[in-house]
Amino acid sequence: MNWRLVKWIGLGAPALFAIIFAGWIFTLPPAASFAAAPPIAKEEAEATIAALKPPKRQRPLIAIIGINDATETTDYLMPYGILRRADVADVVTLATNPGPMSLFPVLKVEPQATTADFDAQHPDGADYVIVPAMSRDDDPSALQWIRSQAAKGAIVIGVCAGAKVVGDAGLLHGKRATTHWYSLQELQGKHPSIRYVANRRLVVDGAVATTTGISASMPMSLTLIEAIAGRAKAEAVGRDIGLADWDARHDSNAFQLTRSFALTAMRNVMAFWNREQLGIELSPGMDEVSLALVADAWSRTYRSRAVIFAASAGALATRNGIRIVPDEVAATWPAERRLPDIGVSPPAKALDQTLAAIEARYGMPTADFVAMQLEYPRHGARVEMGRAAAPSLGQNRLP
Repeated sequence: MNWRLVKWIGLGAPALFAIIFAGWIFTLPPAASFAAAPPIAKEEAEATIAALKPPKRQRPLIAIIGINDATETTDYLMPYGILRRADVADVVTLATNPGPMSLFPVLKVEPQATTADFDAQHPDGADYVIVPAMSRDDDPSALQWIRSQAAKGAIVIGVCAGAKVVGDAGLLHGKRATTHWYSLQELQGKHPSIRYVANRRLVVDGAVATTTGISASMPMSLTLIEAIAGRAKAEAVGRDIGLADWDARHDSNAFQLTRSFALTAMRNVMAFWNREQLGIELSPGMDEVSLALVADAWSRTYRSRAVIFAASAGALATRNGIRIVPDEVAATWPAERRLPDIGVSPPAKALDQTLAAIEARYGMPTADFVAMQLEYPRHGARVEMGRAAAPSLGQNRLP
């Protein structure tokens, strides 16, 4: 999700009312409409897999980079968790500086190394570098490191608005690419030589790949597993995370700034007296992919924020070794504001259940508002992320 959108949403009631009275909002399309995207040609799918084959090692090394003050939660944690589940590569999370990393919109983590540590341990560089969305597209340390890794032969993958970071690193000149729907105009404005490819979740051009919105991390990760270890392995991991099928197809026209999206943002921002802090208990070994999806989604309603609590202040390790720092020290959380335990459902189903729970608590417009931010086809053809079994509205409600 683009930080400019956050700033826009946070303008405040007077400015928002001014926009409404100016008539701007009525120039927007009323709502998104979803259509089934055409299937991906076999030749294109095979070319994507071939382009993503490990460039150096038989067991590749994958580095996920972020900046310490704000890196997108799901962009950073979901590829890590899925790729670690597969156990087909060595995966490490990095930060540009020592110390904890504040993810956006929620969670604080301890990266496993700094970029300087990584360079000292792996002077020949990574096989793949995954670049999430960051609060600053032009962070000098991040850009220099990404360029150096590309020069050493790494395949660079920009997730969501991380494409803007990859663009500012100078790696998208003249290349086919995509990005989060809200960031597309900005990306094209800054880098006019980019050839935008619509209706694709994942676009690969040479040694650079880009994806659409936040939820594209899941099919992107499975595609990368397929390139490294074959389709059967990717399908096994897909079943494990609740994703029966996936490919690169996408209905780009369904994701845009609509009247419904803008009105929901305005209404929820203005209801400042009715905001909730919803607790998620941090426990050792919890699934970081489900945690990221659930906490991210609830923190994008502009009616609620997920708060990670634990009985002690120390960081706890997730299923695959990410150390999460709790937001608050508390033995328990009020039952009416406590979210269900993480890990009951596979990650792909957890997202559907969370959106259903958001709809039950705040209404369908807010659930659709969150899905639009995630660029997740909630009402569309779910081939893009697979079709999980439809959850009951009560399945993930707060107690």
